[in-house]
Amino acid sequence: MQKKNRLTSPEMANLWTHYIRETLSICVNKYMLHTIQDPEIHSLFQTALHYSLKHIDTLKALFKKEKFPIPKGFTEEDVNLEAPPLFTDVLCLKSLYMMSTHGHNEMSLSFTTSLRPDIVDFYYQCNLNAMEIYKKTKDLLISKQLYQQPPTYITPNKVEMIKHYHYVTDVFGKQRPINTIESGHAYFNLHRTFIAKAMILGFSQVSKNQNVRALLEKSLQVKNKHIDVFSSLLTKDNLHLPQSCETEVTNSNISPFSDRLMLLQTGFLFGVAVTYYNAALIASMRADISAHCEKAALDSLWIYSRIGKDMIDNHWMEQPPQADDRKRLDD
Repeated sequence: MQKKNRLTSPEMANLWTHYIRETLSICVNKYMLHTIQDPEIHSLFQTALHYSLKHIDTLKALFKKEKFPIPKGFTEEDVNLEAPPLFTDVLCLKSLYMMSTHGHNEMSLSFTTSLRPDIVDFYYQCNLNAMEIYKKTKDLLISKQLYQQPPTYITPNKVEMIKHYHYVTDVFGKQRPINTIESGHAYFNLHRTFIAKAMILGFSQVSKNQNVRALLEKSLQVKNKHIDVFSSLLTKDNLHLPQSCETEVTNSNISPFSDRLMLLQTGFLFGVAVTYYNAALIASMRADISAHCEKAALDSLWIYSRIGKDMIDNHWMEQPPQADDRKRLDD
């Protein structure tokens, strides 16, 4: 094979990571398909599973073509399809909505960092699939009156320029109201946090591993702290909050997933939280809000690193493709 056709480092990383994430999604979606009663939600999960299985077939073909070892990922050993429902149909739908937004972001990055035409075409199609699932989940949430509209503002009647540094720096004095950019980030980060918290609550409820359970409970404490902080930013200006999801977790204590799967999924949720909080940090113009975003990102990064350590201690984390250690080639 000519050098110009070899996988680039970003392509190799994208394909490897995609396989891990997609096999996890297949396990989760297969289980949820066994528990979901609502026919519309069930049909949507069938579509999502169909796309995931197609993606895995393409990924395996690419790995085989490149003589690249297929990652372990997640298998039927990581899911118990006979476990009773851990999440209601509503939370299943909301989790698919949230994961489709994360999936689209990942696929977009893979698309823009790929070079080889076959890889570019693959991620172009993956983006279309992710956007379709996202739109269908949102439409279904709206039709079932489960999608809460974010806060609305009165349309401004003129253009205004910022005249004083107080707009940004007045932390201890009379603060200006939160602007639309800041409230938008706060609202959607809370929305994601409520869904993520409910999923982690379910995981902590069924895990039988003492160390994993303790880490999941610590993760819940961090999520609760972030909910308190960003909720206060909105309620202080009389803006409503997204709906919480804790009541959508059943009282089952039988785990549908392996501890490895639940811990990796929790780590993923905190990893993307770092990204979203950093985006809010950059966009926010009030110093106190920026500080809250920075602290939330650091909290999330700390949990993410703790989960990584626990995964390594249990030999649950696959090693990604590595560069050659040329200093040791002669050993």
